[in-house]
Amino acid sequence: MTRTSPLGPDAAPDPAPAATPPNTPAPTPDPTANRTPDAHRPPRQRPRPHPRPGEPRLLPRGLPGADGERPAPDVVRGAFALWLTAVAAGVFETVLAMVKTLTEADASTGGLAAGLALRVAVYSAAVLVAVRMRRGANWARLALAGVLGVLGTLSLVIEPVRWLADGHTPGEAFRHLDAVDVLFGASRVLHLAAVFAAVTLMFRPAANAWFKK
Repeated sequence: MTRTSPLGPDAAPDPAPAATPPNTPAPTPDPTANRTPDAHRPPRQRPRPHPRPGEPRLLPRGLPGADGERPAPDVVRGAFALWLTAVAAGVFETVLAMVKTLTEADASTGGLAAGLALRVAVYSAAVLVAVRMRRGANWARLALAGVLGVLGTLSLVIEPVRWLADGHTPGEAFRHLDAVDVLFGASRVLHLAAVFAAVTLMFRPAANAWFKK
């Protein structure tokens, strides 16, 4: 007896399933298919490019960090920051002195301009020499210690010492202080402390070994 398809005598028979070849390995799942990006992973930092010969430099030759300079120890970097602090305090004192002078009736414009030009030249030279010291120039370290550390300190304290030598007492100075005088005195104390600390750090053992390299 012949079996008849339920779809009719003319219906095609169902195709037989394809036979799987023997010894066929099962497909390996992709481990990265369902991987989600790690939001806490820090971004990968790109290496700093070095200029090739003939290409423009990223930093001027005189600034710290140019030309792939050898890293300075912490004491040298601290001394450099303290010298910048001393220069900033000196600039602030110059501004206060100008304000004090301009409020006086007998202020001389010519003398004020000459003094301002001199201070600008000194502070600019101090910053440039401090940059050279930061880059490892031993002559710059000696210049900062001798010129600013010794002569600069004497110029800062000679006027108060001379005033006391004339027979005045510290109490007289405190009796006539105003806001400008208080700011000037605080800046002068910071100025001297920064100079002393910078000179001390420049001649620490770690700094001496670094400058001898």
